[in-house]
Amino acid sequence: MNRRTQTIIQLGLGLAVVLLLNIVANSRMGGRPLYGALDLTEEKRYTLTPGTENLLEQQEDIIFVRVLLDGEFPAGFKRLQQAAREMLEDFRSVSPYIEFEFYNPNEGTVDEINQRRELYQQEGILPVNLRVKGVEGTSTTSIFPYAIFYKGERSIPVNILENEVPGVPSDVVLNNAVALLEYKFANAIQKLNQSYKEVIALTSGQGELPPIATADLEKELRNYYEVGRLEMDSVAVIPQEISALVIAKPTRPFSEKNKFKLDQYIMNGGKVMWLMDRVAVDLDSLQGRPEFYPSTYDLNIDDLLFRYGVRLNDDLVQDLRCSRIPLATGVLGNAPQFDLFRYPYHVLALPQTNHPVVKSLEAVNFIYPSSIDISPRTKTPVDKTILLMSSDASRYQKLPVGMDFDFLRYELDPSKFQRDSLVMAVLLEGTFPSMYENRLSQDNLAVLQQIGVEFRKESVPTAMIVVSDGDVAANPVRPDGSVLPLGFNIYDKYQFSNKDFLINSLEYLLDQGGIIQARGKEVRLRMLNSERAEAEASFWRILNIALPVVLLLLFGLGYYFVRRRKYAG
Repeated sequence: MNRRTQTIIQLGLGLAVVLLLNIVANSRMGGRPLYGALDLTEEKRYTLTPGTENLLEQQEDIIFVRVLLDGEFPAGFKRLQQAAREMLEDFRSVSPYIEFEFYNPNEGTVDEINQRRELYQQEGILPVNLRVKGVEGTSTTSIFPYAIFYKGERSIPVNILENEVPGVPSDVVLNNAVALLEYKFANAIQKLNQSYKEVIALTSGQGELPPIATADLEKELRNYYEVGRLEMDSVAVIPQEISALVIAKPTRPFSEKNKFKLDQYIMNGGKVMWLMDRVAVDLDSLQGRPEFYPSTYDLNIDDLLFRYGVRLNDDLVQDLRCSRIPLATGVLGNAPQFDLFRYPYHVLALPQTNHPVVKSLEAVNFIYPSSIDISPRTKTPVDKTILLMSSDASRYQKLPVGMDFDFLRYELDPSKFQRDSLVMAVLLEGTFPSMYENRLSQDNLAVLQQIGVEFRKESVPTAMIVVSDGDVAANPVRPDGSVLPLGFNIYDKYQFSNKDFLINSLEYLLDQGGIIQARGKEVRLRMLNSERAEAEASFWRILNIALPVVLLLLFGLGYYFVRRRKYAG
């Protein structure tokens, strides 16, 4: 065999090996590619959570994703653009049914852009102005930070950019958005795959918030759930078809029959979100009075909650981290003049944990909250997770206490707010004991026998969330009856995260596939010192340009002298 033939054979074999490797690399086994990747990051940022992987592996229909992030963006925002692309590529590596494209909504004629924006606005897709701070300064750009997920004729727009928070750097906002991409994308796919909507019911009959006060929350929930009202006295038992109950600020006692219905609903796996005011007080209670002594609500529910592992205390939490209220400070002409004062009874609660319910959440505005005691032991195994607390500059006032506005005319004294953080929202998960074990009345037993339901003294694994403020679910209502967004503070003119907290809580309670765990993923931000980077820019430019040239020259000279010495003789 001559040299030419041997070379041709070797070339052919090499090409065949390369072709074979490409075929193997692009083959799929069980719907997944044979190739893999090694995630060496400490927080496993490039590894999908088991719930997301399971969702994608079960995908049997095409999901098409249009990401409205094509085009040129500031350097900081390009990271979010690239992260969205990489996340969708990771999704597609698990399921071949994921297809996507990046699209620039700002391309085309002025008329085309305007028409496109009108269509997007009808779907709730609105442009935002993003400020990104870099080495060269701060830049502003108008963008559509959305990904639209399509399945057949159905679609779900997903906002992939977190809201800017005053005082929080844009880099941190973008980092939070990157951390939540997996959850938001997986959540959209899960909702598109659902053939039915789960049922969420708000209870009535105990003086709960009226429909006008929960209108914004119900409107948001109706995008993905069936939402209605349940009159507790109208049913013998709470139907298990109801996936979750929301008890929003009851003000009248629960009857023993209704308590029993709640207990057995939970024993059969029902999920409950308790939004409870312990103390009967609001701003109107204090208006026009020199002093007001609030009382507690007699709800006849304390023994039930204590059985499950929590107790709402007869107190009011105060915190230096709070929102403001207006007070009259004088009169100009015939019109009173108002100034805004920090009001420590309107607490701003921030997450102090990376739990999926509150991960990357902004402040939640509580109105006259109480503290919650968590029982260290329950009869059955119950895990207790604190979701929201006051700051370390807080305190509580035990009832009875006289209340007025006079103290606001002076600066709040930090030395009086030195209490450790107080619990105001807690998640309970596990197996709950029935309060009616060994105390089942004949009336209750007769009702169960009549409808053919067995009494349960211990629950199947389930979960509930207890919040010590009922007004956390109440949206502001204008005098003309129009509704403002839930969480919007009419005095501070700021949107707090009340709605996000409640939606996250319900989605966690109802999550069956475990995709909510993706909300807890942490993507650590390793930020450059922009001032130092700007000051040392010239040094690093010269170093990056000159050092490789110097190393190349040294290598060339060394190689020359070695060869000269080797072949000199």
